[in-house]
Amino acid sequence: MIDLRSDTVTRPSAAMLAAMMAAETGDDVYGDDPTVNALEATAARLSGKEAALFLPSGTQANLVALLCHCQRGEEYIVGQLAHNYKYEAGGAAVLGSIQPQPVTAAADGSLPLDVVAQFIKPDDMHFAITKLLSLENTWNGSVLPLRYLEEAYAFTRERGLALHIDGARIFNAAVALGVGLEEIARYCDTLTICLSKGLGAPVGSLLCGSTEYIKRARRWRKMTGGAMRQAGILAAAGLYALEHNVVRLKDDHDNAAWLAERLREAGVEVSRQDTNMVFVRVPPEQVEPLAAWMRERDIRLSAGPVTRLVTHLDISRDALETLVAAWQAFLRR
Repeated sequence: MIDLRSDTVTRPSAAMLAAMMAAETGDDVYGDDPTVNALEATAARLSGKEAALFLPSGTQANLVALLCHCQRGEEYIVGQLAHNYKYEAGGAAVLGSIQPQPVTAAADGSLPLDVVAQFIKPDDMHFAITKLLSLENTWNGSVLPLRYLEEAYAFTRERGLALHIDGARIFNAAVALGVGLEEIARYCDTLTICLSKGLGAPVGSLLCGSTEYIKRARRWRKMTGGAMRQAGILAAAGLYALEHNVVRLKDDHDNAAWLAERLREAGVEVSRQDTNMVFVRVPPEQVEPLAAWMRERDIRLSAGPVTRLVTHLDISRDALETLVAAWQAFLRR
């Protein structure tokens, strides 16, 4: 099966599974799991932050991040289509009584700072207290420019806000920019790192920040049900991913660029390609027939008027050749 729905469908390799089976474990709630401790130390080192915390999912990592930054009745400014506003079940509002203030993002996923400034609330009892600016990198595959991140960080310093980056695919951004993670993370107070997308681990995310911040986050992780026991089995997969699967993300980017070009040559309308994502426009009347055609050929994609194709470590160039041939046959049918 060829699965281009998302890079969340990646499966651990034999080498990653071997690392998991060999992991040394302990009770992480007591801080006794050496593999979890090693993973958190590695994430802190790579991001240039003082500390990191291992959590079961990216949604929980973002939730805990927001709960640490904002109290009840406070707010975070976030993109209208950002994952931690639109796609995480309203957790910050429901569980933290934190108000989101969504704004429309620019085409590259950045939040225009002049627009953000307009939504920072004055110190008035009628309003929620603005505490945080939340960005997402990458956003729909687009990489936030370092210059923008620098400006956003300075902006938040001037206005007394914290800056959080939902970094579900932040290593894709680092690889695309040709920089280490620390070069991006220097422009935020906190960030999350998802291990189970392009990095190929089966589960897990990391939250990075100051020592004091991560101490608070550890309490929130416990309260929200994310504290685990012998979690080293999972952490070993994360360590393997950070050690072996970061540099190879460039292969996914190259494959996505190759796929976009081949689809254009085949007469498919490609609207854009960034990092490991290709966006294709499909006429509405072709959406269901295309999905059915691909399913019959063991190809999975999330067909829609705008169809996103995501390359990842389980997708080879040969698999993409098969996809292009199937699409060409569909157009000729």
